[in-house]
Amino acid sequence: MSEQALPKTIYTVGHSNLSIEQFLRLLAQHGIEVIVDVRSAPYSRYTPHFNHDALSSTLNQAGIEHKYAGEYLGGRPKDPTCYKNGQLPDGKADYLKLVDYPAVATRPWYQKGLARLLEIAGEKTTALLCSEEDPHQCHRHHLIAQTLIEKGISVQHIRGDGSSVKALSLAEERESRSHQMSLFE
Repeated sequence: MSEQALPKTIYTVGHSNLSIEQFLRLLAQHGIEVIVDVRSAPYSRYTPHFNHDALSSTLNQAGIEHKYAGEYLGGRPKDPTCYKNGQLPDGKADYLKLVDYPAVATRPWYQKGLARLLEIAGEKTTALLCSEEDPHQCHRHHLIAQTLIEKGISVQHIRGDGSSVKALSLAEERESRSHQMSLFE
Protein backbone atom coordinates (compact mmCIF):
# COMPACT_ATOMS: atom_id res chain seq x y z
CA MET A 1 0.00 0.00 0.00
CA SER A 2 1.20 3.51 -0.75
CA GLU A 3 1.80 6.11 1.91
CA GLN A 4 -1.83 7.12 1.68
CA ALA A 5 -3.63 7.45 5.00
CA LEU A 6 -5.74 4.54 6.18
CA PRO A 7 -9.49 5.04 5.92
CA LYS A 8 -11.22 5.99 9.16
CA THR A 9 -14.28 3.80 8.52
CA ILE A 10 -15.20 0.91 6.26
CA TYR A 11 -18.79 -0.30 6.05
CA THR A 12 -20.14 -3.80 5.47
CA VAL A 13 -23.54 -4.83 4.18
CA GLY A 14 -25.32 -8.11 3.50
CA HIS A 15 -27.86 -8.13 0.68
CA SER A 16 -30.01 -10.96 2.09
CA ASN A 17 -33.35 -10.95 0.28
CA LEU A 18 -33.60 -7.18 -0.17
CA SER A 19 -35.00 -5.74 -3.35
CA ILE A 20 -32.45 -3.85 -5.40
CA GLU A 21 -34.32 -0.62 -4.59
CA GLN A 22 -34.03 -1.26 -0.84
CA PHE A 23 -30.36 -2.09 -1.25
CA LEU A 24 -29.63 1.11 -3.19
CA ARG A 25 -31.46 3.15 -0.53
CA LEU A 26 -29.24 1.62 2.17
CA LEU A 27 -26.13 2.52 0.20
CA ALA A 28 -27.36 6.08 -0.41
CA GLN A 29 -28.32 6.49 3.25
CA HIS A 30 -24.74 5.70 4.27
CA GLY A 31 -23.04 7.58 1.43
CA ILE A 32 -21.48 4.47 -0.10
CA GLU A 33 -19.47 5.20 -3.26
CA VAL A 34 -17.82 1.80 -3.80
CA ILE A 35 -19.00 -1.76 -3.17
CA VAL A 36 -16.26 -4.35 -2.72
CA ASP A 37 -17.97 -7.70 -3.22
CA VAL A 38 -16.36 -10.29 -0.92
CA ARG A 39 -18.62 -13.22 -1.79
CA SER A 40 -16.64 -16.28 -2.84
CA ALA A 41 -19.41 -17.04 -5.34
CA PRO A 42 -21.04 -13.75 -6.43
CA TYR A 43 -24.35 -15.28 -7.41
CA SER A 44 -27.74 -15.76 -5.79
CA ARG A 45 -30.38 -18.24 -6.81
CA TYR A 46 -33.03 -16.45 -4.71
CA THR A 47 -32.13 -12.85 -5.49
CA PRO A 48 -30.74 -12.86 -9.04
CA HIS A 49 -30.47 -9.05 -9.04
CA PHE A 50 -27.40 -9.63 -6.81
CA ASN A 51 -25.68 -11.86 -9.37
CA HIS A 52 -22.33 -10.35 -10.33
CA ASP A 53 -23.17 -8.95 -13.78
CA ALA A 54 -26.66 -7.70 -12.88
CA LEU A 55 -25.41 -6.06 -9.68
CA SER A 56 -22.43 -4.48 -11.42
CA SER A 57 -24.70 -2.97 -14.06
CA THR A 58 -27.22 -1.67 -11.51
CA LEU A 59 -24.54 -0.15 -9.30
CA ASN A 60 -22.86 1.47 -12.31
CA GLN A 61 -26.19 3.05 -13.33
CA ALA A 62 -26.57 4.35 -9.75
CA GLY A 63 -23.08 5.90 -9.85
CA ILE A 64 -21.57 3.38 -7.42
CA GLU A 65 -18.39 1.52 -8.30
CA HIS A 66 -18.38 -2.27 -8.03
CA LYS A 67 -15.17 -4.19 -7.35
CA TYR A 68 -15.01 -7.96 -6.98
CA ALA A 69 -12.58 -9.32 -4.36
CA GLY A 70 -14.03 -12.72 -3.49
CA GLU A 71 -10.90 -14.57 -4.61
CA TYR A 72 -8.87 -12.60 -2.03
CA LEU A 73 -11.35 -11.75 0.72
CA GLY A 74 -14.05 -14.41 0.32
CA GLY A 75 -15.28 -16.58 3.16
CA ARG A 76 -14.81 -19.89 1.35
CA PRO A 77 -11.10 -20.21 0.56
CA LYS A 78 -9.99 -22.83 -1.96
CA ASP A 79 -6.93 -23.73 0.11
CA PRO A 80 -7.67 -26.83 2.29
CA THR A 81 -5.11 -25.65 4.88
CA CYS A 82 -7.47 -22.77 5.69
CA TYR A 83 -9.94 -25.19 7.24
CA LYS A 84 -9.79 -26.49 10.78
CA ASN A 85 -9.96 -30.10 9.56
CA GLY A 86 -7.62 -29.54 6.60
CA GLN A 87 -10.30 -30.47 4.04
CA LEU A 88 -12.47 -28.46 1.66
CA PRO A 89 -16.09 -28.81 2.80
CA ASP A 90 -19.05 -29.41 0.51
CA GLY A 91 -21.14 -26.44 -0.61
CA LYS A 92 -23.77 -26.76 2.12
CA ALA A 93 -21.29 -26.71 4.99
CA ASP A 94 -21.31 -24.16 7.81
CA TYR A 95 -18.18 -22.33 6.68
CA LEU A 96 -18.27 -19.99 9.66
CA LYS A 97 -17.49 -22.93 11.95
CA LEU A 98 -15.05 -24.68 9.60
CA VAL A 99 -12.76 -21.93 8.31
CA ASP A 100 -9.67 -21.08 10.37
CA TYR A 101 -9.94 -17.30 9.98
CA PRO A 102 -6.70 -16.47 11.85
CA ALA A 103 -4.89 -18.75 9.37
CA VAL A 104 -6.62 -17.09 6.39
CA ALA A 105 -5.57 -13.65 7.66
CA THR A 106 -1.91 -14.67 7.31
CA ARG A 107 -2.14 -15.81 3.69
CA PRO A 108 -0.40 -13.64 1.04
CA TRP A 109 -3.52 -13.57 -1.16
CA TYR A 110 -5.63 -12.29 1.74
CA GLN A 111 -3.03 -9.64 2.60
CA LYS A 112 -2.94 -8.56 -1.07
CA GLY A 113 -6.73 -8.22 -1.14
CA LEU A 114 -6.74 -6.32 2.14
CA ALA A 115 -4.08 -3.89 0.87
CA ARG A 116 -6.19 -3.20 -2.23
CA LEU A 117 -9.30 -2.73 -0.08
CA LEU A 118 -7.46 -0.16 2.03
CA GLU A 119 -6.38 1.72 -1.10
CA ILE A 120 -9.95 1.85 -2.40
CA ALA A 121 -11.44 2.80 0.98
CA GLY A 122 -8.76 5.45 1.44
CA GLU A 123 -10.17 7.26 -1.59
CA LYS A 124 -13.94 6.70 -1.40
CA THR A 125 -16.59 5.63 1.10
CA THR A 126 -16.56 1.86 0.77
CA ALA A 127 -18.75 -1.04 1.86
CA LEU A 128 -17.92 -4.73 1.78
CA LEU A 129 -20.75 -6.79 0.32
CA CYS A 130 -21.71 -10.33 1.24
CA SER A 131 -25.03 -12.16 1.21
CA GLU A 132 -25.67 -12.67 4.95
CA GLU A 133 -27.66 -9.80 6.52
CA ASP A 134 -26.46 -10.55 10.06
CA PRO A 135 -22.74 -9.70 10.15
CA HIS A 136 -22.22 -11.99 13.15
CA GLN A 137 -23.12 -14.90 10.89
CA CYS A 138 -20.71 -13.81 8.16
CA HIS A 139 -16.99 -13.89 7.45
CA ARG A 140 -17.00 -10.14 6.80
CA HIS A 141 -17.23 -9.74 10.59
CA HIS A 142 -15.23 -12.78 11.73
CA LEU A 143 -12.37 -12.24 9.30
CA ILE A 144 -12.20 -8.91 7.48
CA ALA A 145 -13.64 -6.65 10.19
CA GLN A 146 -11.31 -8.21 12.77
CA THR A 147 -8.28 -7.46 10.60
CA LEU A 148 -9.45 -3.88 10.04
CA ILE A 149 -10.13 -3.32 13.75
CA GLU A 150 -6.58 -4.53 14.52
CA LYS A 151 -5.34 -1.82 12.14
CA GLY A 152 -7.34 0.83 14.01
CA ILE A 153 -10.05 1.18 11.37
CA SER A 154 -13.66 1.53 12.47
CA VAL A 155 -16.04 -0.95 10.86
CA GLN A 156 -19.75 -0.19 10.63
CA HIS A 157 -22.14 -3.02 9.75
CA ILE A 158 -25.14 -1.70 7.80
CA ARG A 159 -28.23 -3.68 8.74
CA GLY A 160 -31.26 -4.34 6.55
CA ASP A 161 -33.40 -1.88 8.51
CA GLY A 162 -30.97 0.96 7.69
CA SER A 163 -29.28 1.11 11.07
CA SER A 164 -25.56 0.60 11.44
CA VAL A 165 -23.72 -1.14 14.25
CA LYS A 166 -20.09 -0.61 15.14
CA ALA A 167 -18.11 -3.83 14.86
CA LEU A 168 -16.27 -4.94 17.97
CA SER A 169 -13.29 -7.19 18.17
CA LEU A 170 -14.17 -10.78 19.01
CA ALA A 171 -12.45 -10.31 22.39
CA GLU A 172 -14.62 -7.24 23.12
CA GLU A 173 -17.72 -9.22 22.18
CA ARG A 174 -16.79 -12.06 24.56
CA GLU A 175 -16.13 -9.55 27.34
CA SER A 176 -19.45 -7.81 26.72
CA ARG A 177 -21.35 -11.13 26.80
CA SER A 178 -19.54 -12.13 29.99
CA HIS A 179 -20.41 -8.81 31.61
CA GLN A 180 -24.07 -9.10 30.56
CA MET A 181 -24.27 -12.61 32.01
CA SER A 182 -22.69 -11.53 35.31
CA LEU A 183 -25.35 -8.85 35.77
CA PHE A 184 -27.90 -11.60 36.39
CA GLU A 185 -25.85 -13.79 38.70
